[in-house]
Amino acid sequence: MRFNFRDAALLAVFASLTPSVQAITQVTRSGRYLYNEDGSRFYVKGIAYQDQGAVVQSEDNNFGEPSTFIDPLALPDSCSRDLPFLQQLGVNTIRVYSVNSSLNHDACMSTFSNAGIYAIIDLALPLNGSIDRNSPSWTTSLMDQYLTTIDVFSKYDNVLAFNVGNEVVVQNGTAVAPYVKAAARDVKAYLKSKSSTVLVGYTAINGPTGFRDPLANYLSCDPSNTNSDSTAIDLFGLNDYSWCGNSSFEAAYAQTFGEFAGYNVVAYLSEFGCITSPPRLWTEVDAIFSSQMSPVWSGGVAFSYFPASSAQGQFGMVNISSDGSTVITGDDFDRLKTHYNEASGPNSPSKGSSTSTYPSCPTANSSFVASTTLPPTPNESACDCLLNTLSCRFQPATSNYSAIVGQLLDTACGFVGQKGGTCDDIGGNGQTGVYGRLSGCDPTIKLSFVMSDFYQLSDRNPAACNFAGNATVNPSAPATASAADAAASSCLSNAAATFVPSAPPSASTGGNSNTGSSTSSGSTSSKGNNGAASLIGDSNALSGMTVMILVSVASALWTLA
Repeated sequence: MRFNFRDAALLAVFASLTPSVQAITQVTRSGRYLYNEDGSRFYVKGIAYQDQGAVVQSEDNNFGEPSTFIDPLALPDSCSRDLPFLQQLGVNTIRVYSVNSSLNHDACMSTFSNAGIYAIIDLALPLNGSIDRNSPSWTTSLMDQYLTTIDVFSKYDNVLAFNVGNEVVVQNGTAVAPYVKAAARDVKAYLKSKSSTVLVGYTAINGPTGFRDPLANYLSCDPSNTNSDSTAIDLFGLNDYSWCGNSSFEAAYAQTFGEFAGYNVVAYLSEFGCITSPPRLWTEVDAIFSSQMSPVWSGGVAFSYFPASSAQGQFGMVNISSDGSTVITGDDFDRLKTHYNEASGPNSPSKGSSTSTYPSCPTANSSFVASTTLPPTPNESACDCLLNTLSCRFQPATSNYSAIVGQLLDTACGFVGQKGGTCDDIGGNGQTGVYGRLSGCDPTIKLSFVMSDFYQLSDRNPAACNFAGNATVNPSAPATASAADAAASSCLSNAAATFVPSAPPSASTGGNSNTGSSTSSGSTSSKGNNGAASLIGDSNALSGMTVMILVSVASALWTLA
């Protein structure tokens, strides 16, 4: 079916003027369920709404994660073009995986709000803008990115939830979970400080119950055992593709349903729509919104509106013409439309019948190793204070410095290791719950700290503060090593504290002109001549790196996040 932009725009305008369209109602959580303002049960009837960015296949990208993204909420003409089709599907929610907070989203968010469509917005960005499952950290720069996005979208009435992560925790990488929980804690505290009722969510990869169920319980538990919600998510999403072809509740969902039967916060299927047994019949929609599943699940998000490729094949329900004006729907679209428009979900239980409780956290074991001691709230003022005291500071020789920070950190830690030191102060361990004093600082400040450590251990030899032209001596630093240590300790005197974050120092209003297209600020896989190559190629540096791998968790690659 072909439908051009002019037709779509006219329908969108007509829809916005139709008397039956009212201001969107506020959706709130009561216990493990969502409710409209009138007390009726709310189910997420959603679709993933984002063009796939560039995916570079490599050994360290087995998830097929994109390195670029197109912000769909910054393209007003596209939103108007797509609205009639979203309305045909009967969706009430779109899920957006990455947004550019420097762009303007007013038109799209208004278009969807007027049509009664909510947005679930992921706060992460490709590459360096997310919690790295291989080398996790929760830092000032990453928190600022999250909070800036929240500030930009806080003026819209149709933001249902912010996700702090998507498939960060995997079966053999559960030690990253404390970083996700810390992000949820700080985002939740920030939202409360703004009197916002937007929900805080996380979306998980499906997998064996040995890690999936403890993860869900861990993210919604209370480590203090005081029935506090301060570190708990509000919304747990499961990316579940277990219903393939014309399956059944018993074959696809029964086990998962049983395991989440006593879950304490809202759960929904944040992605569904298996493609391994084509065609996609979408019969799972009937089950998801049935009385059989509604006691546990609150709807789901079909994947995906736009084409999206994967190792399993091609997703997507529409194609867009080369000039961007015409939407061509496919059979997937038509079948989902039929099932979505017949689905409503039981209006039970009544609002208030489900109370919010936050149980104690699951005990760590060999399948789920996450500590209940979380990383501290990243402290921008403490990190900036520290930077002013450091005797050797990172001064990049290239404008694309995010591409070399990880390499230089490895190099600097290697040199410190040769001198008998460690990089423990900049690292953290989600399994033991031990986090260095600088674990929450921006990676560039961590790098300056390690450079300064090596400089001090080298008796302040000027040659020790060079790093192939990427470092410089700070003339304003304390004159002696003992004075520098005292100043640093003073700045970091409360390094383990948790508190309500302040607004980011460079928060954007999101009022700039837009194109919707964005790229990551850097790549950890960059192999250009960036000033670090001579250090990385030094045999002594490589030897030192090996030493640091043995003596410190912090010698892993660090990304600018």
